[in-house]
Amino acid sequence: MMSGAGTNPEEGRRAGAAQDETRAEARLERAVRAAEQALIEFEIALETFRVEVENFSRLHHQRLGPMYSRLDELDALIAEAVAARTGDPEDARKAREARGLVMPMPKVEELFHGWMDSEGLSPEATAMLTEQPVKPPRRVRPGEEARRIYRELVRRSHPDLARDDAERERRGAFIARVNEAYAAGDEEALRALADEWAAGPPEEGRRPSPSEELYARLEWLAERKELLAAMAAELESSAIGAMLKMAQDDPDRLLEEIAEQLLADVAEREARLARLVG
Repeated sequence: MMSGAGTNPEEGRRAGAAQDETRAEARLERAVRAAEQALIEFEIALETFRVEVENFSRLHHQRLGPMYSRLDELDALIAEAVAARTGDPEDARKAREARGLVMPMPKVEELFHGWMDSEGLSPEATAMLTEQPVKPPRRVRPGEEARRIYRELVRRSHPDLARDDAERERRGAFIARVNEAYAAGDEEALRALADEWAAGPPEEGRRPSPSEELYARLEWLAERKELLAAMAAELESSAIGAMLKMAQDDPDRLLEEIAEQLLADVAEREARLARLVG
């Protein structure tokens, strides 16, 4: 008659191996989750900077474009006044060059005054032509509350958190609307989107992931980070991006400072022209 069953050494080894594998997979799972969150934070920072670059460029054109045009006109008038006084052929050539810069043959895009880009009519142009309200950005940087709501929404709804194609598609469509509202600095729309997400379908339970899937996920996240880093470097190296990097605390103030300098330049040229023709 056998006594109570003892522990089978082979079964013990298998159980120990299974526990080690479970612990290793748990560590890998934590690494993947940490990498996902780090990537999302990086994407939030990149999208925030992209919006600021786009808004700064647009507002720079809308607010300061007329000042640049006035400076070009004054430069042409001054050159023409100098040429009329001196009669020098070289001065006449400079006057013709200056005048040529004032009214170049407009391109189709310029006829639309910035309403058209490489992808066709901009959202503002579409709104204008369909008699919808036009909402250009009010500031380079959206307000602090809009930024807070935006960051929280992206952290909760980002497509990188999806575990299947259907969920990724749903999240991708939603985040596109979030980005559009953020670019416009529309705090009310962001709040409505936050309510919509909160009332949406619940997240599916997370399925156990084999180690191979987790490793593949880490590789994808690393590749995605490299792509985003390249995009960030391109933005930062652009003329507008470089200007914004120098004015991180208050980019809207930078526009005001440029405007003040342009106004001073206009006043100086007008005074010079008055002396020449007076």
